[in-house]
Amino acid sequence: MNRPLVISDCDEVLLHMVAPYRDFLAEQHDIDFVMNSADFGKAMRYRDGRLVEPAEIWRLLNLFFDTEMHRQQAIAGAVEGINALAQHADVVILTNLNDHRRDTRAEQLRNVGIDARVFTNQGPKGPALKAILEEYNPSKALFIDDLPQHHGSVAEMLPHVTRLHLCGEPMIAAHIDCAHKAGHAHARIDDWATALPWIMERISGDNDD
Repeated sequence: MNRPLVISDCDEVLLHMVAPYRDFLAEQHDIDFVMNSADFGKAMRYRDGRLVEPAEIWRLLNLFFDTEMHRQQAIAGAVEGINALAQHADVVILTNLNDHRRDTRAEQLRNVGIDARVFTNQGPKGPALKAILEEYNPSKALFIDDLPQHHGSVAEMLPHVTRLHLCGEPMIAAHIDCAHKAGHAHARIDDWATALPWIMERISGDNDD
């Protein structure tokens, strides 16, 4: 029988992203990043109060991932958690970055102590996860992500996959709609100390709830 498979997102699950992005915007572009709602597009304002236009938001995000990924540090407990899971399951990373950044992401994760295969994706994660499952044919699968829309996509396409909504960045966690409350995730746990035993029970036992 094949091993269980854990498919984890990266930003805000394994590595902080919004916090270093906020610092980058303030230091290099005189832009304040304040997350008061789930609308990322309204979080960025120039110092004179003007909202940053959508096209510029995308340009700055791409610039961050091109030049500033070294700023990203591990979420508390993430490295230890993922490496503990890797003793009992195959672990892969499914990250929404452009494909040319896959090797950079893999190197970034190795630098913090996570050596895992990286899959890049754009858009909903259900189709990408389906392809990964077809390759690995795991005995069971568990998906971890911080964004509710990806849990919805996976729930629709692959309802048998166990889904954990985890956002390890306190600055935005309170503003993200809960996939568990929406019925698209089996649980919402925002810290690895609590998440790890929950995940371990589900990949090693018969509890799929």
